[in-house]
Amino acid sequence: MSGQDEGAAVGAGVAGPGPGSGTGPARPGPAGSDARPGSAEAVGAAGPGSGVGRVTIVGAGPGAADLLTFRAARAIAEADVVIWAASLVQAEVLQHAREGAEIMDSAAMSLEDVVAVYRRARDEGLRVARIHSGDPSLWGGTQEQVDRCAELGIEVEIVPGVSSFSAVAALAGRELTIPEVAQSVILTRLGGGKTPMPPGEEVREFARHGTTMAVFLSAARSGQLAGELLEGGYPTDTPVVVAYQVTWPEELLLRCTVGTLEETVKAHKLWKHTLFLVGPALGAAGTRSHLYHPGHFHGFRRADPSARRTLRASRG
Repeated sequence: MSGQDEGAAVGAGVAGPGPGSGTGPARPGPAGSDARPGSAEAVGAAGPGSGVGRVTIVGAGPGAADLLTFRAARAIAEADVVIWAASLVQAEVLQHAREGAEIMDSAAMSLEDVVAVYRRARDEGLRVARIHSGDPSLWGGTQEQVDRCAELGIEVEIVPGVSSFSAVAALAGRELTIPEVAQSVILTRLGGGKTPMPPGEEVREFARHGTTMAVFLSAARSGQLAGELLEGGYPTDTPVVVAYQVTWPEELLLRCTVGTLEETVKAHKLWKHTLFLVGPALGAAGTRSHLYHPGHFHGFRRADPSARRTLRASRG
């Protein structure tokens, strides 16, 4: 998701221009800062248009502007051109763009259109911030852009972001890896859509592990999803969290089971911007971890001898 060192969030502030807009008005800087984004104080001596072309692919998180990392906000502030996914990222992220930055909505752009901007950035020494929803490492069309940048000979950086599966788990108040219940999380999507799944990566095959699954891009075929989860071995009463546009004003969080998944999705007319968390960990009580047990020792804490004997006995 996001790197731990840059995980602190910045304030949402005032909304910037809407989708498809060109140059927008000045926006306030990050909370607690007196420097306007794009100013010498905020950007440094080698500011925008300094003659060094650069593309930064920015993970903007699941939607809410205050889930940007400091590094993401800084990359947007330094950009001459900001390309953002208006349908997936809230407009408030544009508050970090500097005055005079060119704002482009990627919804109307093909890969070739985006690459043309990257080529112009190389030729004119511009900095581009390409804002993606969630984390760029997951279903973001990131690799094809990195490959094109390599062909163009322009420097590219990727800034990680908060993935929607983490945002959903946080809103649901659940840990996805409960000791002795589930120690793995499978991130996947349902096959049969626009992008074929490789052999062996069907939901029913992953479901055989019985651990926690986060299923993306599958709400439009909820019946197929429920069928594959059951075929893979999840009992009908396995807990499911259904999340729609989490961190947006219209967010919706529903709890059901694998057996009632299809009817729950259809009753609320969900078909996009929806993520599913599935697995026994979503209903399990917190099992005592060994890490914080007084009988467990590590490099910063000695074990209590009597507690250590108890811990050993519990392990059998």
